[in-house]
Amino acid sequence: MSSDTLAKASAAPDIPEHEDIPRIVPHRRPGQWTAAVAVLLLLGLAVNSVLRNEAFRWDLVADYFTSDSVLRGLWLTLWLTAVVMVLGFALGTLLAAGRLSANPVLRSVSWGYVWLFRSIPILVQLLLWFNIGALYPQVFGVKTVNLFTPVAVAIIGLTLHEAAYAAEVVRGGILSVDRGQIEAAQALGLGRWRRWWRIVLPQAMRSIVPPAGNMLIGTLKGTSIVSVIAVQDLLFSVQLVYHRTYQVIPLLMVATVWYTVVTSLLGVGQHYVEKYYARGAGHTR
Repeated sequence: MSSDTLAKASAAPDIPEHEDIPRIVPHRRPGQWTAAVAVLLLLGLAVNSVLRNEAFRWDLVADYFTSDSVLRGLWLTLWLTAVVMVLGFALGTLLAAGRLSANPVLRSVSWGYVWLFRSIPILVQLLLWFNIGALYPQVFGVKTVNLFTPVAVAIIGLTLHEAAYAAEVVRGGILSVDRGQIEAAQALGLGRWRRWWRIVLPQAMRSIVPPAGNMLIGTLKGTSIVSVIAVQDLLFSVQLVYHRTYQVIPLLMVATVWYTVVTSLLGVGQHYVEKYYARGAGHTR
């Protein structure tokens, strides 16, 4: 055997042929399992109480769930939500552009609008618009009470309120786009509108869609507040029924189930829209 082979053999460590590999034992967490069992037990008791409590009158809930008055109120709620979101984001986008403008007047007016309408509760705003006739009995020769119907007041009040929040959502989405993207588009000679439409907006939508989806769901639930000014939305419709039948809990459950169904569907839609705009990002949800 050569000297090199002997040197290598002497330098190699002695490795046992059958080394005992330690067995990994997972850490036991009895507290977590105890808490999980307790939560499931409480959840089961709650579900059993809801299903078996005769005061809920689930038979009446089923009867009124698809009644004409309830479906009309649901349709008005959905229509009002869609109109308010479209108008709110249209006005909010203009306000966001004003906030980002180099003109100090536009910046100040946009900031003042957002500050004012985010400071006043939506119920107070609706009541002010509903009683605007006390300040201006006539507008353009038309009686204010005829011009500002309850539905018109609901649209105006909710739109102005949502626009203040939409402005911050849009502004935050635009600011999330890296400045270098805009400079690169300028270097390529892209026009202003093409830069915003092809470069800024698709990237900004990744930050705009999640809060916008939350706003949509919040607006749907928030439309229930228009019942205080006699707009026959979903909540007001069930209130008319239980004022006549005195079945308060079953009718409120009808509204509760409908709100839950619609918001769940909107949540699913929001998930796929977020997934669409997340294409090309580092990860998808």
